[in-house]
Amino acid sequence: MSTTESLSSAQQAVPKNVRWVLLGVMLAMLLSMLDNMVVSTAMPTIVSDLGGLEHISWVVTAYTLVTAVTTPVWGKFGDLYGRKPMYLASIAAFIAGSALCGAAQSMGELIAFRVVQGVGAGGIGAGAFALIGVLVPPRERGRYQGMTASVMAIGTIGGPLLGGFITGHFDWRWVFYINLPLGVVALVWLWLKLHTPARRIEARIDWAGIALLTLAISAIVLAATWAGSTYAWGSWQILCLGAAAVVGLVVFVLVEKRVAEPVLPLSVFTGHRNYPLAMVMLLAAGVVMFGAGLYLPLFQQTVQGASATNSGLLMLPMMIPVVIVSTLAGKVMSATGKYKIFPVLGAAFLTVGLGLLATMDTGTSRLLTGLYMALIGIGLGFTLQMAGTIAQNSVSMRDMGAAMSSVNLFRTLGGSLGVAVFGSMFTRAVRSHLPGGDSGTDADALRKLPAGARDAYLHAVADGTGHIFLTGAILSALALVAALLVVEVPLKKAGRPATATDGSTTAPATAAG
Repeated sequence: MSTTESLSSAQQAVPKNVRWVLLGVMLAMLLSMLDNMVVSTAMPTIVSDLGGLEHISWVVTAYTLVTAVTTPVWGKFGDLYGRKPMYLASIAAFIAGSALCGAAQSMGELIAFRVVQGVGAGGIGAGAFALIGVLVPPRERGRYQGMTASVMAIGTIGGPLLGGFITGHFDWRWVFYINLPLGVVALVWLWLKLHTPARRIEARIDWAGIALLTLAISAIVLAATWAGSTYAWGSWQILCLGAAAVVGLVVFVLVEKRVAEPVLPLSVFTGHRNYPLAMVMLLAAGVVMFGAGLYLPLFQQTVQGASATNSGLLMLPMMIPVVIVSTLAGKVMSATGKYKIFPVLGAAFLTVGLGLLATMDTGTSRLLTGLYMALIGIGLGFTLQMAGTIAQNSVSMRDMGAAMSSVNLFRTLGGSLGVAVFGSMFTRAVRSHLPGGDSGTDADALRKLPAGARDAYLHAVADGTGHIFLTGAILSALALVAALLVVEVPLKKAGRPATATDGSTTAPATAAG
């Protein structure tokens, strides 16, 4: 039997204890997802202690920016030098960054240490999806989708609740210190349980590609963060960032066509049309998930009078269906090998659900809002994980790290762009309804307003969120078109053996026996 045949046979079966390995992968992924939500909740307390209110946005922006920039780099390094050492290194960087953040004595130090955290988070996001792609073939991946969906749900719901609990009962520094024991557990767990083949690949690192991609992503994320808030959309600052993004991407493509080991192989986008279609679906899903996660609680707290302390619980009608639907769809996909129907249904549910949310006004009940949110949850459950599976099924094992890091990158960019654009739309819509142009009234100030002014503000918020959800419905309709264009090719029962630069084959990752 040849080496290639042996490897193919080995890859036919999922390791019997793969769930224990994935548990460690998911724990690290949960840490990075929880962190931003927890820190956002704790920021008022942090600012009151450290000062530096004028720099508060950079605590989030620095983390998000570095995470997005480093994601494809970690993915490529995993392809070249092994996924296990890169994933462990990213967890170690995240732990170190968390310890430094907890010890910060000024806002400047906190921002600098958040950069270290973001470097680790980029590797965790890239490595998690790549390891799932290596450990579990696409045909079998549906059996484990519930784990990934549960982590996403816990991260979205649990972040605000955990942040509020820690800052209310402990020092704010424990928002970061809580990552240390959990991170060490994940690190040791994967050190013992996860086994991947050692790699010694002699390849020149694509430093030019890394620099150009960093430039382009940085410009996109900064423009998305600042446009409509710090600077006007038509300001020279935003226009220069847009130009830098375009030039950076064009030169990046030209460079990637020439280098031997591109940081983001263009072949993953051109090899099969399903891959770019999956990226369109993930971008739209990222916009919807982050946009809805931000503005649905705002609508419920402001217009419907829900308590801000229960902000995480307000998302349950949306997040519970994500877990249930993703798990059921995954089991059906694994049993039948069919998958195209699920992203089609998902995009359709998203379009209808967002269209209904766009009709809400000051008289809409919480029950009706919850029903609309359930439609969004069903749509995300059908779309998010299936789009990742389609992407995984469209590339070779050799480029799995770079390809799956793009999955995380597009979801992150979708969220950043969605929140930025939606924020600008919301502010403009609210100000157009209010004589004073005030879009920042809090709950206490709202109760003190005269009845007429309060009603005007509530209608303005309802109209602003309506604009947001209508835009989301249009984007979801584009995702529906992309889903309809997907070609349903048979799911791989095993990944193709990866080929090293010297022509030798490498064995797949396995769980500890």
